[in-house]
Amino acid sequence: MAAPVLKFSGPVLPDGERRELFVVGDTVTYEPVAGAERAVDGWIVPGLVDAHCHLGLGEHGAISDEETEQQAIEDRDGGTLLIRDCGSPVDTRWVQEREDLPRLIRAGRHIARTKRYLRNYADEVEPADLSAAVAREAQRGDGWVKLVGDWISRDDGDLTPSFPAADFAAAIATAHEHGAKVTAHCFGRDVLTGLLDAGIDCIEHGTGLAEEHLELMAERQVALVPTVMQTEKFPEYAWSGRERFPAYSRTMTDLFVHRRATLMAAYDAGVPLYAGSDNGGVSRHGNLAGEVIGLAAMGLPREYALGAASWRAREWLGWNADLAEGAPADFVVYDADPLADLSVLLRPACVVLRGRVV
Repeated sequence: MAAPVLKFSGPVLPDGERRELFVVGDTVTYEPVAGAERAVDGWIVPGLVDAHCHLGLGEHGAISDEETEQQAIEDRDGGTLLIRDCGSPVDTRWVQEREDLPRLIRAGRHIARTKRYLRNYADEVEPADLSAAVAREAQRGDGWVKLVGDWISRDDGDLTPSFPAADFAAAIATAHEHGAKVTAHCFGRDVLTGLLDAGIDCIEHGTGLAEEHLELMAERQVALVPTVMQTEKFPEYAWSGRERFPAYSRTMTDLFVHRRATLMAAYDAGVPLYAGSDNGGVSRHGNLAGEVIGLAAMGLPREYALGAASWRAREWLGWNADLAEGAPADFVVYDADPLADLSVLLRPACVVLRGRVV
């Protein structure tokens, strides 16, 4: 039996025009359909996008399919209908076969230097094996590879690049040869110049970005996913390392103190910014709204912050930016205007994925 045609009414973002939207099958139409069932009235927003998320990752590494499913459901119920997974120790391709779970773009497993990342999270390799690891993950993933750009070196007592710049460059070239884009975890400054010179496509966190980096990123439209909820934890990291690694503690404190200025400088320079919750590990799923609120609290205009988690992010990842005629019926309905009050995002009135109310 065919699913009933559903009718939604209200302002449709991003333009905010009040319209009657019909869901026929798994697509959107604005052509009136006789006999359509009235669904929900409210502010209609293209499905939210989490540009930095980790399905299948728990506090100590890989988790079960059942736990992964629950993570995906929590994200979906919070309005996240498209996820760019930025590294998972498990194969989550099965999520893509589930029509009731968010659409998923996988980056394969994190690639890190041996003993230079969180235990059980990454494929840990030495420089000579980096390009081979990148080729492997590029073939396994959905057009993205995730590198760990920097991490604390216990020998140096501070953040340092995970690999030499020449090896990063060769790895990025390998990914591009395999048709994959590259993103990298980057807290500090020293790793950034080499990655950007090598043609990296995206930077995660980016708290160490300087003016010369931002100019290049804006010129090349290299994306930044600032994960402000994650960077709020920097004082905790600094405190935990204060005795054993005082230089690292000072670095993390300095990055935290300047993080707002860095983010706003990126925005002012024209660097494309997208919202990423960094959910997974110790962070709970389903809170992309908190990241959007955090971006606005840092100083981004509310419309820009919401677009970073919806229509602009969808376009960046190759999906329909808005709910145009014939677009996939992936959207969230809210009972108040989220552009007037972003806390509305915490309370979806209705979530529609692939044309189904979920």
